[in-house]
Amino acid sequence: MELNKTAKVQIHLGGVYGDKEKSLHRFISRYDNLQTNIRNRLIIENDDKSYSLKDCLKIADKTQIPVVFDVYHHECLNNGESVKQVFEIFTKAWRKEDGLPIIHYSSEHSVKGKLSHADHIDLDHFRFFLNKTKDYDFEIMLEIKDKEESALQAVKLLIHDPRL
Repeated sequence: MELNKTAKVQIHLGGVYGDKEKSLHRFISRYDNLQTNIRNRLIIENDDKSYSLKDCLKIADKTQIPVVFDVYHHECLNNGESVKQVFEIFTKAWRKEDGLPIIHYSSEHSVKGKLSHADHIDLDHFRFFLNKTKDYDFEIMLEIKDKEESALQAVKLLIHDPRL
């Protein structure tokens, strides 16, 4: 397809299998054996149950894999880092040839609670997130059930944001 290195394939790290450190090292070892064209496309994402952003950054440090930051997953599983602290750290895992850092955005479902993505964008939560990240440029994907309706509301909120 003749795409440059900004065309990425995003994955979660997988299972812990009883020993997270061993699993992290196994991932790194197997990554090292991948063909270069695959390594150039791969990005990893923090998840809500097993692998925090800190875990993903351990892998990024050893492999140079860019890390997708999932805001809601970070709210579910983190190591006490604020969003501002996270941005200062995770954006450094992205090189210019990888493109802009990628963010997955959602919030907690209002009825189902933890570990369920919201059906609709929470504009107050989104506004707070945008304010905390105003010094950073990134690509954002809404992980919200009504993507189109929420995207239109997000764009209305972002219309005066210089990053748009």
